[in-house]
Amino acid sequence: MQTKPEKIVLEMMANDSFSQWLGVDVLEVREGYAQIKMTVRAEMLNGHRVAHGGISFSLADSAFAFASNSHGQKAVSIETSINHIKPILEGDVLIATAEKESISKSLGQYIVRVTRGEELVGLFKGVVFRKQEEWEV
Repeated sequence: MQTKPEKIVLEMMANDSFSQWLGVDVLEVREGYAQIKMTVRAEMLNGHRVAHGGISFSLADSAFAFASNSHGQKAVSIETSINHIKPILEGDVLIATAEKESISKSLGQYIVRVTRGEELVGLFKGVVFRKQEEWEV
């Protein structure tokens, strides 16, 4: 039996063509938490033959979206940033782990760690606005 956070993320993924293009696999979802993974492909590389910064950002942003919506209240991002810590190469398997740092009636703050194995390659921070609308799953 699926939990409400899992049902929400399944619905989000079904409508998220970009996360599907990235090749996102959802590993774990619970309230305030999401862990996803993807493999970097050749078409994701920039002119330096490393992953375009938007790739790790997008992976982290997807994990952020899933974690922030997992509470049942619809949430949309209002501010995000990322630190690109290490270069990412074709074939790298990345895992993005999003965790709630704080939450109020209208705002939520999350940290997303992007790792390659045990190595931290990106650190993403995001704030969401929590709408009055609930997910109906």
